[in-house]
Amino acid sequence: MKKNASMPLPTLYVFFSSVLFATGGLFFKIIPWDALAIGSARSILAGAALLIILLLQHHRFRINRTVLIAAGAISVTNTLYAMANKLTTAANTIVLQFTMPVFVILIMLLFFRQKPSRLEVGTCALVLVGIALFFLDSLSAGNLAGNLLALLSGLAYAVFFVWNSREDSEPFTSVLISYLIAGLIGLPALLTADLAATPGPVWLAVLGLGLLQQAAGHLLFALGIKQTPAVTASLISGIEPILNPLLVAVFYHETPSPLSLFAACLVLSAILFYNVRTAARASAGKT
Repeated sequence: MKKNASMPLPTLYVFFSSVLFATGGLFFKIIPWDALAIGSARSILAGAALLIILLLQHHRFRINRTVLIAAGAISVTNTLYAMANKLTTAANTIVLQFTMPVFVILIMLLFFRQKPSRLEVGTCALVLVGIALFFLDSLSAGNLAGNLLALLSGLAYAVFFVWNSREDSEPFTSVLISYLIAGLIGLPALLTADLAATPGPVWLAVLGLGLLQQAAGHLLFALGIKQTPAVTASLISGIEPILNPLLVAVFYHETPSPLSLFAACLVLSAILFYNVRTAARASAGKT
């Protein structure tokens, strides 16, 4: 009798969540509004959808200092990501945000005195070289501000990751509060946007950004990550920073420069290798 070689359902959830997350760059490019207005609309839609689903599931929310710090960090992450998408290429934005693990390593060293391993030091070195190439290229391409915001987005994401890993954290409460913060921050820009003149396809992109890329993406990820092997999840996570700029290149005709492409390959290879090795070691330690 042949074994079923189909992908397990939790792994499919993680895969499709990565695909949904990857649509963010394209949606941001399609919508002509100010970055804060887009971030506000996305947060309002995603927050409303997520709140309804969690209430129907009788989810237990928690509010404490850790949850609030994580909420502030992910709110800053999403706001800077929105702004960076309007100032630099989608490839630069997502890859520089993808440097989050390096910032986690640095935070653990500086604030928690956790000495990095040789693997972590090597990963940081390669990623820093890639970041330097991004900024070297941005001096001639005019993407300096966008690249800096994307990098700071990765730093904020690392803060969210560190505080969200604490025992008294509650991810969904943090995310919901972050949607409230981002929605309020961008609300003045959203109210002054020319909404009446916005064509139907743009409204579809707004709905896609809030309901698919954010709400559905986070829900699928939450459903799948706990039952997906760590190494598999690490490999699947590499889909987003690759598919994101590909979608923008195909449908929006925006392509990064050769130097940025080389830098992206360097950063993604280093981070993916680090994720896989770390996940493999963690899995081996449990056996």
